[in-house]
Amino acid sequence: MINTDARSIARHFEDAEHQGMPHQLFTLVFPMNAAKSHVLLGMKKRGFGCSKYEGLGGKVELGESIDEGAIRELNEESGLLATRFERHGMLLFYYEDNPVAMEVHVYLVSDYMGDVVETDEMRPEWFGINELPFAQMWPDAARWWPHVLRSEKFVGRFWFKADKLTIAHEEFSSVESFSF
Repeated sequence: MINTDARSIARHFEDAEHQGMPHQLFTLVFPMNAAKSHVLLGMKKRGFGCSKYEGLGGKVELGESIDEGAIRELNEESGLLATRFERHGMLLFYYEDNPVAMEVHVYLVSDYMGDVVETDEMRPEWFGINELPFAQMWPDAARWWPHVLRSEKFVGRFWFKADKLTIAHEEFSSVESFSF
């Protein structure tokens, strides 16, 4: 099956073998406080990733752009409305036992409106940017977070074993832009 979702930008970064895989689009959104010393994470309360801290975000719905999905998911999971944000990364996850790749777009939010609220899905919590609880996050987070801290635009590709926790292989590349 060929990835026919026109919103996907993975085809610009993948090898021929993985370009042919279907992709599911997701977002990870990281609001920063005004001093850029703290970042908001969410403790996942149900579903995939339950009991892990992660960025706010989720699936991009049909009919919305990736940016629109990021804004919507942030609001649904934290009560915040992003007013200034920038895409800093794209993560591609391949799993041994799943023929569908996860294409995850990573955003930093530098300005927002509203108050942080707990939702049915997430319990938001602020962390120092150098004090993230990596032991309670997905194993890939510690590998790509330094790129975010350096304000680099990057693509990270991760191949996971069937347990969805063991990283078999990873690759990183810097990119100029995510506009095509």
